[in-house]
Amino acid sequence: MTATQIWHEYTVSPDGTHHLFRGQSAYHLRFTEVLKFHPPGLAPVIDGSGAYHITADGLPAYEFRHRRTFGFYEGIAAVQANDGWHHIGPDGAALYPERHAWCGNFQEGRCPVRDGSGRYFHILPDGRPAYAERYRYAGDFRDGYAVVQDETGRHTHIDPDGRLLHGKWFLDLDVFHKGHARAADDAGWHHVDAAGRPLYEARFANVEPFYNGQARVTGHDGSLSVIGEAGDVVVTLREPARTPLEELSSDMVGVWRTQAIRAAVELGVFELLPASAAELEVRLELVPSNGTRVLRAMLEMELVRRDAAGVYHPTQKGAHLRLGHVMSLADAASHWGDQSSAAWRHLPESLRTGLPAIPDGSTDFFRRLSDKPQELAASHRTFAAYAKHDYAVLPEVWDFGRHGTILDAGGSTGELAFALLRAYPNLTATVMDRPEVADLFAPPPEVEMRCNFLAGDLFRNWPVRSHAVILARVLHDWPDDDARRILARARDAMDAGGHLYLVEMLLDESGSAGGLLDLNMLVMTGGRERTLGDLERLLGETGFRLADVRPTGRVNSLIRAEAV
Repeated sequence: MTATQIWHEYTVSPDGTHHLFRGQSAYHLRFTEVLKFHPPGLAPVIDGSGAYHITADGLPAYEFRHRRTFGFYEGIAAVQANDGWHHIGPDGAALYPERHAWCGNFQEGRCPVRDGSGRYFHILPDGRPAYAERYRYAGDFRDGYAVVQDETGRHTHIDPDGRLLHGKWFLDLDVFHKGHARAADDAGWHHVDAAGRPLYEARFANVEPFYNGQARVTGHDGSLSVIGEAGDVVVTLREPARTPLEELSSDMVGVWRTQAIRAAVELGVFELLPASAAELEVRLELVPSNGTRVLRAMLEMELVRRDAAGVYHPTQKGAHLRLGHVMSLADAASHWGDQSSAAWRHLPESLRTGLPAIPDGSTDFFRRLSDKPQELAASHRTFAAYAKHDYAVLPEVWDFGRHGTILDAGGSTGELAFALLRAYPNLTATVMDRPEVADLFAPPPEVEMRCNFLAGDLFRNWPVRSHAVILARVLHDWPDDDARRILARARDAMDAGGHLYLVEMLLDESGSAGGLLDLNMLVMTGGRERTLGDLERLLGETGFRLADVRPTGRVNSLIRAEAV
């Protein structure tokens, strides 16, 4: 047999400098590096002249040289040249004139590439884009579908023409294997079908693809099992690292963490770091050894680190508990440790009555705050820290710059409006909130000429009209009847065709994520988290039509509706 007939039996030599045929050198030449042979019988190599492909007898397949070359897939190979990445045919000729920042391999007639701006998409063999969209990431096609990642970090499946297969988005996702795909949501990994529906309710730390109807999975508790397609455990391969009793006990004492953080912030521990335990005991007038005790607790929660000299420093996570941090959660520590903890003690009563557990007996959390100036300011500073974190990505999720002006209703400190104004230099914004809130805050210097604060009541006629209105984490503060009243006021503030943007956490109809936050809204404000179906119903009842839903990569989703 000739070399051209036996290349499929070639293997790479142990030193990676040539190929072997049945243990013997396939040719006399040696290279700096070689890779495997692929159809049509060519292999990538590198030598002093550059990177190229060789035939089965070790000779160059063409005269061109590149910086790197890769294997042929579907008769096409990716190469990195001095002017960028592209694809070539077996004769070494470029298949198209465009150059990319990176190229993958062709699978099922499509290949992922990355452009100069860092965005991914798929191309056809002639170099033309397979669709118009651009993504944060795009993977290979398998069995007709590929995984893509959007700007928020969520993943979904597309078909060869770029159409969404099911429109469901996940934290992480795999291609289909025998009709099922591995998917991760906020609760963990599981398997989904071609419609994006979970095959079962359980979630795991990791799951493998199904093999003849069974898959190996790792539990959040450290267990290792084999499950069937219904999620039932077929075989237990490793018991949990902690028993169910230990897991439950850990859940029941979660209050320890909340109160330890609250105490450390109240004492001012993080304001004095870096310091040794002895230094803290002196400066905070603690009983000897109690500085070590509180710092040990902070160390356990990875809020501080200890250096070789015994000095404690805040970690990146712990630094958020400093008052001066740009996204300080120092006020949040008091909120969760005091007001929220007190309200949660009355959860059974709230579940029976549907009313919040406000200590003074009132049912309006925000009206109560208006009579407590210090608590009001601290609460809105807490809201601002979360807003800076959660809303910074919104300009990447949707083009708000298409509007000349926008109304941030119930906008608190205005952090959402500020994020949009920084992203869109031609946009102006009005932040509307209760009088005591509107009087408390002002826009930062870089946007103050394009932003104003306005006093207004969400439940009364709004003092301003707008073609675009945002209600960010507003509806979840209220029960359905009040949510309808707010939406009706929003509809009154715009003409038909106006745009309403809701920023809300969406409960999954079949999942559990958000369950505890939903209970928190009940005891604190009498509000609730909602499913997309719940919101669509409220919108339809108040003169709006649901238009679009986009995950943000944070806790919230952006829900876009149009006034009808």
